[in-house]
Amino acid sequence: MEIEIEGGSVTRILMGVSESTIKGHPHASISSRGAFDWTIQKIVRHNTSAFKLLFLHVQVPDEDGFDDMDSIYASPEDFKSLMNRDRAKGLHLLEYFVTRCHEIGVSCEAWIKRGDAKEVICHEVKRVQPDLLVVGSRGLGPFQRVFVGTVSEFCVKHAECPVITIKRSADEAPQDPVDD
Repeated sequence: MEIEIEGGSVTRILMGVSESTIKGHPHASISSRGAFDWTIQKIVRHNTSAFKLLFLHVQVPDEDGFDDMDSIYASPEDFKSLMNRDRAKGLHLLEYFVTRCHEIGVSCEAWIKRGDAKEVICHEVKRVQPDLLVVGSRGLGPFQRVFVGTVSEFCVKHAECPVITIKRSADEAPQDPVDD
């Protein structure tokens, strides 16, 4: 399926990407990598000049703003250090996708926002107005979905553009679906 470009415009695909939640594994999540690979293989194919991929990484702050430290002992320097560490992790994540795009010749942009992932993604869809939103799905079970909810389900219902959710294959799923 080749997509013909009308008037020289490109199809802009926003991709919500996340990092793995496995401790000490600062890489793109299985779901994000799968969604990216699927988009390249099934949509972009060899028509690289017809598409622009827009990568959005949403950093979700902890309730108290800390991941690995007790907030009772936090100093202003601790906050600054955490913010710099989180920013570096987010940039490292986006670098993976940007590098892959440059290797195959697909135009791209990437940025980081902070907040509730599902709300931020839908806000960015409204702001950026992409042609399509692609998000990975972790494949949470019904019990986990009730308590966690899913970003992909929320985006399907609320994003102001078509949404494609890409499920992980069973052989890619870690034993604990939270460890994505």
